[in-house]
Amino acid sequence: MSNILKATRLDFSLVKPYVKVIGFTMLLPIAFAAINRSILTGVSFAMCFIAMTTGYTFSVTENSMERLYGILPVKKSEMVMGRYLFVIVLGVIALVVSLITQPIVLRALGETVEPFGIISAAIGGLFLFALYTVFQIPGYYKFGSIKGRVFMYIPVAGFLVTLFLLPKLPADNPIINAIASSPVLLLILAIALVVVMYAVSIWFSVQIMKNKEM
Repeated sequence: MSNILKATRLDFSLVKPYVKVIGFTMLLPIAFAAINRSILTGVSFAMCFIAMTTGYTFSVTENSMERLYGILPVKKSEMVMGRYLFVIVLGVIALVVSLITQPIVLRALGETVEPFGIISAAIGGLFLFALYTVFQIPGYYKFGSIKGRVFMYIPVAGFLVTLFLLPKLPADNPIINAIASSPVLLLILAIALVVVMYAVSIWFSVQIMKNKEM
């Protein structure tokens, strides 16, 4: 476990030059939420943007850190899990920042933000971020940061689908009713699904790394 945390800390140190960009990435969706007057679309936008930063660490390590990673006394599986932990922590920070700041801004604009809206935004943001990154990370490990750049656009495609589909959902939609009737249960189920998704994704990434020379 200590080696996984060390790998995670190393990834955080690698993205220090991108801190301002990532910070802007977390703040820009606040304006998007204010324009659309919707916390759900605002949080979805935030998770899309932060997921696009996943490739930063891959880009840095491929350009100048491959030899260092190769001589570190850390197993490949630990390096992979450290990378996933880094991405998940970044996603959680973005989600928490969005769920705190966006309701404040919306309420300042005169919008009513109900607990149901915050919980549904949390569920949507959590699931979307996981859905984006479970495909992105194995893709980057397999093809590298340059050839795998196409995976950076998975969050964009996912967000556009979400943006255009959400307004078309009828108010009496069974999915919406299910969230409204038991949002906490749905949050628990979403977390369980996310855990399974990441477990499968980590397994694929570890297998890719085992077959890759460093």
